[in-house]
Amino acid sequence: MTDLNLINDCEKCTAGWQNFKHLTKNEMELLNSNRYEAAFRPGEVMIKQGSPSSNALFMATGFAKSYIEGINDKNLIIDIEKPGNLILGPGAWATSRHNYSVAAISPVQACFVSTEIIKQFSRTNSVFAESLLSDYCKKTVGLHERMASLTQKRMAGRLADILIYMSDDVFGAEEYEMILTRQELGDMTGMAKECVVRILREFEDDGIIESDSSHVRILDRHRLHDTAAKG
Repeated sequence: MTDLNLINDCEKCTAGWQNFKHLTKNEMELLNSNRYEAAFRPGEVMIKQGSPSSNALFMATGFAKSYIEGINDKNLIIDIEKPGNLILGPGAWATSRHNYSVAAISPVQACFVSTEIIKQFSRTNSVFAESLLSDYCKKTVGLHERMASLTQKRMAGRLADILIYMSDDVFGAEEYEMILTRQELGDMTGMAKECVVRILREFEDDGIIESDSSHVRILDRHRLHDTAAKG
């Protein structure tokens, strides 16, 4: 991790969390004066599961993975964090500890803000509080869908879900950089790396996608959705 300030003013930050627009000028000034920036290299841990949730983290640039550290060094990736995302799990309110870890996938510039300031805004600014709740609810819905996919679908359906998620929610494009390794795709779909490699090859042979180690291009979205839906 390195320290390098790139953002001079939260109000002018183009990657700022969208719900900051609900803050008053005084609240924005308080936010700006109580944050610090940090730069992370790929692979560096930004938040450690079980550590005190004293700070919220806002992604300014780059991508990161949120994951639950399981038994025998097995991880379950629950989300991909991108610029503009707020990272502050429910543990901040429930146990005062982070209930998952976050690690950089690419070079990341992030801002840390005291959790107490976020809570203060929630108590005094009802519009901000509602937007914060909405953000949590959207993430919870996504997590529930991921859990249903992991427990109810076969491997091809689980991998199809992730390829669609990367296309629609992370990059908004039919062709995108595959920022996850094959092992990380396995950590997100609950399967071995070898199974990920085999199913990707099957998707390629069937003309559903084109892929290599660093890119994916969706060729037949209808069949990919069909595979995801049928599990």
